[in-house]
Amino acid sequence: VALNLSGYVNGVAERHAETSRRMFKGFRIHAITNGVHAATWTSQSFARLYQAHIPHWQHEPELLVWADRLPDAEVWSAHQEAKRALLSRIEELCGVAMAADVPLIAWARRMTGYKRPELLFSDLERLVAIHRGHPFQVVFAGKAHPQDGTGEQAIEGIHHRMHELSGVLPIAFLPNYDMELARILVAGADVWLNTPLPPLEASGTSGMKAALNGVLNFSVPDGWWQEAVIEDDNGWGIGEGTREHADQDATSLYDKLEHKVLPLYYNDRVKWIWMMKQSISKIAYYFNS
Repeated sequence: VALNLSGYVNGVAERHAETSRRMFKGFRIHAITNGVHAATWTSQSFARLYQAHIPHWQHEPELLVWADRLPDAEVWSAHQEAKRALLSRIEELCGVAMAADVPLIAWARRMTGYKRPELLFSDLERLVAIHRGHPFQVVFAGKAHPQDGTGEQAIEGIHHRMHELSGVLPIAFLPNYDMELARILVAGADVWLNTPLPPLEASGTSGMKAALNGVLNFSVPDGWWQEAVIEDDNGWGIGEGTREHADQDATSLYDKLEHKVLPLYYNDRVKWIWMMKQSISKIAYYFNS
């Protein structure tokens, strides 16, 4: 009824519109990809950086297209300030001390089955082997709907894996996930991980918020990320973004984490910071409201 009575219908990302057209044949469904409010989701350290070099960025976020010209040292300093704030909150809430010089991977959003929060733990033996080669640390956060049993089980599963990997791989789960905590997470992580089962991610916006702070997205190319990802430029894709090959996503995640993401962080800081600036200038300038 709603579709029949609407003068204009749109999905919240290009792929969402494509999926909707397959579901509701005969309707003209457009696409308007979601965006985020730049001033709300930019950390204080990056806001100061932008204000110094790109005045009026809050009123005209498209000016962030010039972020690729920002000084490397200032970008890294702004990021490290935001990261220290996140590490401090992790220690305060979880009692887990994490290192500022070790890459921090964050997964934080609504806990539900199709978002596959446990995909990172698909192969614990390989995960530990990757960590031994290039150490990393992980932080989770999120809430499940009270009637979403699958989401609640996912939270239990993550805590079980944390217990299994205790003393081997630093992992924290931040309680009481809310907007204030989300702001700290999207600013302080080094890598923003998103692992939805395609094509079920309508859009997603947390990665856009992370990009405002120069954080690199590492995500299944579904929802908005399918439109934004430029491999080895502003982030990385996981898998092919199709339901038919979704069972290979964990392998793709491990392969890129081991051979691309972590080696780059440790061995080529100049390229890493360059990618951070590409994340801002090619994502934050465009996917905003």
